[in-house]
Amino acid sequence: MRATIIGAGVAGPVLGLFLRRLGVDVTIYEARTPERLALAGAFLAVAPNGMNVLEAAGVKARVMAAGDACHGFEFVNASGRTIARVDDRDDAQRYGSPLLVVRRTRLQRVLVDAALEAGVEVRHGAALVDVEPYDREVRATFESGEAVTSDFLVGCDGIRSQTRALVLPESPAPASLEQLDYGGFARLAEAPVEVGCNLMVFGRRAFFGAFRAADGELLWFHNGPKREDSLSERERLLEAHADDPPWINEVISRTPELLGPWPLHDIASIPRWSMGRIAVIGDAAHAVSPTSGQGASLAMEDAMMLARCLEATGDPERAFERLAQRRRARVEEVVRQSRRIGSTKVARTAFGAWLRDRMLPLVLPLGTAAQRRLYSYRVEVADPRAGG
Repeated sequence: MRATIIGAGVAGPVLGLFLRRLGVDVTIYEARTPERLALAGAFLAVAPNGMNVLEAAGVKARVMAAGDACHGFEFVNASGRTIARVDDRDDAQRYGSPLLVVRRTRLQRVLVDAALEAGVEVRHGAALVDVEPYDREVRATFESGEAVTSDFLVGCDGIRSQTRALVLPESPAPASLEQLDYGGFARLAEAPVEVGCNLMVFGRRAFFGAFRAADGELLWFHNGPKREDSLSERERLLEAHADDPPWINEVISRTPELLGPWPLHDIASIPRWSMGRIAVIGDAAHAVSPTSGQGASLAMEDAMMLARCLEATGDPERAFERLAQRRRARVEEVVRQSRRIGSTKVARTAFGAWLRDRMLPLVLPLGTAAQRRLYSYRVEVADPRAGG
């Protein structure tokens, strides 16, 4: 059996690893060159449920070596006062893996290298322009004019999926969350961020998050509303955090290169994930905002579940249908949760900020319980061979 995968980000290489175990010949086509791919994003979190997928794929140790384990979260208001904490030091014992913070480029490099070693072919600079059923195969045509056929095709090409646009045109467009995301890497020893801690700051006009790696480096991000003005990107960020703890603007000032902006979008639901022998998974099927910390992990779960469904059925069409049946409720609930959390990041009034600061310690246990349900999910338990 031959498979074409569109996209070499996160879901594509992980799917390739699992398909190779089934003896499938796999080729991944990525529109971006390796140089452009290396510029995609800043860093991300791989939650315990995602790390457990990587363990099943045989690459957990290599990914762990590329990032840093997170032991907890601290939530701070615009005055610098701690309003809540979450201790995650027992995540590895509780779920089998910790939450890992890793540069996106490092994660992607590890996954692609592992896929190559497993016998997956990866071709860069191959932009998809057409895909269509061809007898009991699928024909994909690329910008270069090259056309290839395979037994099935899976779009792992992200929120702006070309596969989805070509095959599932009735799908809704990604919904704007009316916020911009920036990120960067800096060195500031005096910043009050513990090693292994995610420090989240509810600022006056924007949200700021920082994580300190074991080598002392700060990985940070900013979420804030879109603005139209004549300021430079750095000046805009500095102004947004002018009334927040001073160390934030010091971090921004010491960042050699600002990454972004990336407009934040999500996809709550699409009517179908597949058409015949063509399917989409990961962000192409159910994009979630970075607020959830689950985007990469959900994509990995999709990849593992799809391979298990194919193993159980032996038929791509049935496997795609079974995948959507077993995954839709989980991923769409995560999108809804993320929207609810994202709406609290920036208070619109002083009273709203005052109320949020006092309510957060009370509602945090509910959020922690929801997080634990996400972390404890195992693809092995959601057996694709049952029913359908």
